[in-house]
Amino acid sequence: MSAAPRPHWARPVGVGLAALAALAAVAALVSPGMRGTLAAILTDPRSAALAAIWVGIWLANAWLAARPPPSALVRALVTLLFGATLLLLWELAVRLYSVPAVLLPAPSAIAARFAASLDILWIDFVQTILKGALSGYLIGCSAAFLTAVLIDRSPFLQRGLLPVGNFIAALPIVGIAPILVMWFGFDWQSKAAVVVVMVFFPMLVNSVEGLKATEPMQRDLMATYSAGYWQTLVKLRIPAAMPFVFNGLKIATTLALIGAIVAEFFGSPTRGMGFRISTEVGRLGLDMVWAEIAVAALAGSAFYGLVAFIEKRVTFWHPSQRGR
Repeated sequence: MSAAPRPHWARPVGVGLAALAALAAVAALVSPGMRGTLAAILTDPRSAALAAIWVGIWLANAWLAARPPPSALVRALVTLLFGATLLLLWELAVRLYSVPAVLLPAPSAIAARFAASLDILWIDFVQTILKGALSGYLIGCSAAFLTAVLIDRSPFLQRGLLPVGNFIAALPIVGIAPILVMWFGFDWQSKAAVVVVMVFFPMLVNSVEGLKATEPMQRDLMATYSAGYWQTLVKLRIPAAMPFVFNGLKIATTLALIGAIVAEFFGSPTRGMGFRISTEVGRLGLDMVWAEIAVAALAGSAFYGLVAFIEKRVTFWHPSQRGR
């Protein structure tokens, strides 16, 4: 006998209780002065108003999400409504509590700075994303896939290269980036090199596992057709490996963006997202910092979405894509 479904108000109330528990845990660890600040915030009527707005919009969102069937329009509306709720609460909290702009600017101030700095943001986008991140992503992922094919062909590389790869993948980027900047210079080439190092081994591991994904019966069937290694690889094993390959490609999208931005902290020309963030933080221009973060988030989401779109078209036969 199945349990009765929970009402729409149960989830936001549960989240609110969890948030209060988290605040209580934080209050037990911070100084007495900070405890007083937290107590003042929780007992402030403005906090109750913000909580009421959060619960009300959550209920509306839960009602939309529960309506059958969940069409693509409804799913997009739920996502947009949830994001708009977070921005609204951010704006109201900053204005109601008079939070200084040097600590946390309001979304409206970030949007105004974004609109006034489109030329600078575009230059930084081209330098960091299109030159550094994208070139490193393409080189690193292509090299990793070709290396996976070689590893699949060579037992020596299976036993020798993969353990070394796991070791290199565990190296911190803040230790690798300055070295690669010194080797390849301060322009986008060094950022692409950092991205190659970051995306190579996650893509390699996924590709190697993907090439092992076929069943023995499938390989035996190809052998009965007198198919050689390369024919089996191209017609059976690579298509079967595509879900693993795309999993590596999606992981690499975020790693490429992070690597390119972090690498610019250790030396770059007078442009680039990492350069702009580090410069504006020193000048307390937090609105510009958040504008750069918004560009990075939008670019990363679009990049990930493009790879996921291609994955859906290529691996339409896989069970993970059914019903989407």
